[in-house]
Amino acid sequence: MSTPSPSAIKAWLLDLQQRIVAGLEEVDGKPFLSDSWERPEGGGGLSRLIEEGNVLERGGVNFSHVTGTNLPPSAAAARPELAGRAWEAMGVSLVLHPRNPYAPTVHMNVRFFEATAEGKEPVWWFGGGMDLTPYYGNVDDARHFHQVCHDALTPYGAALHGRFKKWCDEYFYIKHRKEARGVGGIFFDDFNELPFDEAFAMVRSVGDGFIDAYLPILQRRKDTPYGERERDFQAYRRGRYVEFNLVWDRGTHFGLQSGGRTEAILMSLPPIVKWRYDWHPEPGSPEAALYTDFLPHRDWLSQ
Repeated sequence: MSTPSPSAIKAWLLDLQQRIVAGLEEVDGKPFLSDSWERPEGGGGLSRLIEEGNVLERGGVNFSHVTGTNLPPSAAAARPELAGRAWEAMGVSLVLHPRNPYAPTVHMNVRFFEATAEGKEPVWWFGGGMDLTPYYGNVDDARHFHQVCHDALTPYGAALHGRFKKWCDEYFYIKHRKEARGVGGIFFDDFNELPFDEAFAMVRSVGDGFIDAYLPILQRRKDTPYGERERDFQAYRRGRYVEFNLVWDRGTHFGLQSGGRTEAILMSLPPIVKWRYDWHPEPGSPEAALYTDFLPHRDWLSQ
């Protein structure tokens, strides 16, 4: 029976971070900053950030590996039997906010968690996924993104993509607004139903697929002409991103509750955001099309 290998996972995560940053720097033309940090309670990480880039208005590709000797009950809400165990969590998490409103925001995360206790079997799982948040939707972009997600999962189970796609639709849903955050992708958590080696291979396939899923979209949209109207709508819709991350996102909550590094946790927030009271787009407008044609859940690969 295969067993967890945290050192192999950590090596792959650091390599993934570097490959993604290198691809983004090639598109943007401006280097990412590097910020190494240590966590007094155990562990640390490497944050790679870009602000005011040529293409990316703000973005972060963060690696973290944090440890603890006593998992707090608030962080073990779904598995209360793990409270009090020693634990470690590691992952790469990224959010990219392009300046051009026609280039969608994107999020990707791959992570590993393990809780141990003397005399007991270790409990481990993987989590992750990626999702796309356009402001002006494009059918070709949505189909491409979902196809790459599908192809990354299929070798590990024919039913995984449909299941993780549905999970993503349900997870990245802004309940208090009754609307999706974007056009979805895939999401999974607490995944340990395959032997460790196979589960790790699946997660590597997802993480390694990110560059193919997103960079072609960014390349196609980064130079699309836009004006103040598009930037204004982008800032308004970015507000939904902020609301979801601060109110509903499990990763944000875990990071803050477990004493994570606030700067790294909140790097997902966009730099320019607007809110308006009870605003609605003009019917038939490009802005309205986001709500009618893109945010409702749909199977992008069969249409």
